[in-house]
Amino acid sequence: MLSDFPTLLGAGLVLLGIFYLGFLSLKINFPGVILYIIFGVVIADWLHHNEILHFASEIGIVLLFFLLGLEFSVKRLGSIAKKIWPSGLLDVFLSLGVSMLIALGFGMDLFTAFIIGGIAYATSSSITAKLLDDKSRMANRETEFMLAILIFEDLVAPIVIAVLIGLSTGGDFAPTDLFYIMAKVIGLIALAIILGKTLFKHFERFLDRIEDEDFKIALLVGIAVAFGGLALWLGLSEVLGAFLAGMMLAEIGKIEKVEHTVLPIRDLMLPTFFVYFGTSVELGEGFPMPVFLATLLIWSMIAKVLVGIIGGRWYGLSKKVSLRAGLSLCARGEFSVVIASIATGTAKVLGGIYVIVAAFVGMVLFDQAPKIANKVYGKKKPKKKDLRVPGS
Repeated sequence: MLSDFPTLLGAGLVLLGIFYLGFLSLKINFPGVILYIIFGVVIADWLHHNEILHFASEIGIVLLFFLLGLEFSVKRLGSIAKKIWPSGLLDVFLSLGVSMLIALGFGMDLFTAFIIGGIAYATSSSITAKLLDDKSRMANRETEFMLAILIFEDLVAPIVIAVLIGLSTGGDFAPTDLFYIMAKVIGLIALAIILGKTLFKHFERFLDRIEDEDFKIALLVGIAVAFGGLALWLGLSEVLGAFLAGMMLAEIGKIEKVEHTVLPIRDLMLPTFFVYFGTSVELGEGFPMPVFLATLLIWSMIAKVLVGIIGGRWYGLSKKVSLRAGLSLCARGEFSVVIASIATGTAKVLGGIYVIVAAFVGMVLFDQAPKIANKVYGKKKPKKKDLRVPGS
């Protein structure tokens, strides 16, 4: 029986599948992330509870955001936070609020509509960050704005999840619960800042004294995973914890030393996250409420584009760059899956189908964003060089 696969054999076959799909994606020029997710959906019945796959996927996503956090020192993150909150609130209203109203308009009760709004809210941090890296867009002008939106969503999404879990278990979500969550978020951020300014202030010199690369891997991966795990223990997102761990080390002089050590581990582990993500999506049978599903998909894409167009301008980006940012924020992912798992019946199936389609459409829009922006606003013409010989 395939369902009786030993855990180790299943993990090995997944790695071989990742190798083949990665090779195939290069040959056919198709995003590998989509192939990994589809692969996960196909093997879901066999490997959904594979512990090694789950552990590797956690390590992969933690290291992705740990390396992202390295790009943001405390000073830089503080200046970004001051600029991003209006755009973040616009995102909450358009992506969560209006999606809730659409669900209510299709006859859903308030609780189910809240679940639908939560599913449609958060951009996939993992997919977006991976595509930014794959497409060599990390240095683009819109990337800082996009990452700021992702971090804002990673702060809001745990609150949404906590509210939904409280309501789904029949409990009441009191204002004190919201205060408790915000206190944990602020406390974790404060801890990261304090450690970055004290314990890790001279970390670079300590790192230089470690000659064995294996020990460096254990140290750096251990820091990232421990802080991500601390966030999970507090009931927050491991993505937020990993990002803050990277931010702690951003205070050192040369982050290239950390990147050089961690990158190979991240590149090995990260594809397993998307495979495991695929195994966690529940599709059910058939397409319930197709008109509602199509309406939700169309609006949720429009909402993110509007967040980019309007929020990007508030952030100080040009019209063209703002459009490119909005088109690149459409993929939904891990938080949507977590929220969909709280749902029951039709809403659960709707959530599974929505996540797969939104992830696919979002990745396509990300890939086409530069071309669409160039078509709408025109491509910047390169300046002509003066080739005259001096003195002629």
